[in-house]
Amino acid sequence: MTTHDVIRTQKIGIMGVGNMGQAVLSAFIDSGIVPRENIIIANRSERKLKKVANEFQVRSVNTNEQLIDESNVVIIGVKPQDLYQAIEPIASSFHEDHVVISLAAGIPLASLEKLIPNAKKILRVLPNTAAKIKLSVIAYSSSAGATHHLKWIEDLLSTMGFVVAVEDGEMMEAMVVASSSGIGFVYELMMYWQEWLGERGISANIAKQVTTKVFAGAAAMAEAAPQVSFEELLRKVTSLKGVTAAGLESIRELEIERALRISFEKAAMRDKELGQTWIKID
Repeated sequence: MTTHDVIRTQKIGIMGVGNMGQAVLSAFIDSGIVPRENIIIANRSERKLKKVANEFQVRSVNTNEQLIDESNVVIIGVKPQDLYQAIEPIASSFHEDHVVISLAAGIPLASLEKLIPNAKKILRVLPNTAAKIKLSVIAYSSSAGATHHLKWIEDLLSTMGFVVAVEDGEMMEAMVVASSSGIGFVYELMMYWQEWLGERGISANIAKQVTTKVFAGAAAMAEAAPQVSFEELLRKVTSLKGVTAAGLESIRELEIERALRISFEKAAMRDKELGQTWIKID
């Protein structure tokens, strides 16, 4: 039996269909690997639940308990601050055969294992919103009980993009910042690009297209040369005493790298805070 065959036998429940839940749902359906009829969704807002169920043509249930009872794989897509209140009252509904996937930032794997002691196959998974277009980076860490299932689970996650296994803790924290939050950081830079072009008479629409193509082109060139470092790629597009070199000199004088590192560290601190302010289970 192939990993795809295994995936097709799973009943997958998605608890919480906000932006990320819908991105995951879309990726699963579009992959053709997950049968639409094998997906169940639940959501706190009944109105949103009906809307998403109609849009994606999947079955919805009214309670999280029912979703757990009818699923082999339970994907928890609720917000970090809501996770304890959503799961603690129904934790006994989980059993050792469930594969439980949490999408919540800031909540470490150890806390999830304490919250859901009956479940032995637990994963902390952090995709980013590019899952909508199957170009997400998906970092995950897993409990020991999930080890023998990781091949098909990785294939399931890969419907959203590029899957990276990391240790929970500092490595996962780094992936939260660089990958999950990274999309937002890149958009911020793209805004500056577009605004600068606009100040010089380029229309907003054209400026956005130019900016998007520049970032996409740079990314595509880097991806096409996996053995070439970013430093070498930069050297190849920078002529001595040329236009690019002048701009890069200013970037370095203004310590843009330092500013970005501070921003990354501040985001990492917030990820820690989410875990610390969440109700701990001792």
